[in-house]
Amino acid sequence: MKEHWKDEPDEHDYPAAFDYLTLVAPEEAATGLVDQLKEAKLTHRKAKDILRASRLKLLPEDNVHVAKDLEKVKDGKALSPVLLVRGHGHPGFETADDLVIADGYHRVCASYHLDENADIPCKLI
Repeated sequence: MKEHWKDEPDEHDYPAAFDYLTLVAPEEAATGLVDQLKEAKLTHRKAKDILRASRLKLLPEDNVHVAKDLEKVKDGKALSPVLLVRGHGHPGFETADDLVIADGYHRVCASYHLDENADIPCKLI
């Protein structure tokens, strides 16, 4: 199986990113970050590098959300690009060094299980 990716994140990915970001940053900062993510150009990064930079664990293939994304790939459905925030240099993240996966953690894990070296489209600020 090889995953396929959409050219742009789904519209519901931005509110999901906002919800997550408000857990780790002030609401005003989260609003600004989501606005930046909407304007950011698409770039590509490898699943293994995204996980390493975020310091998140690889979720197993049987995780309900990872399995759902793997099933989408199996059915030929395109996945939405992931939304990433560099930990430093943004309001609310001045002291954080880790990459923040604002939306798409499960998609990153699913992609890793398929091919850890595959390029994942993402918006990175």
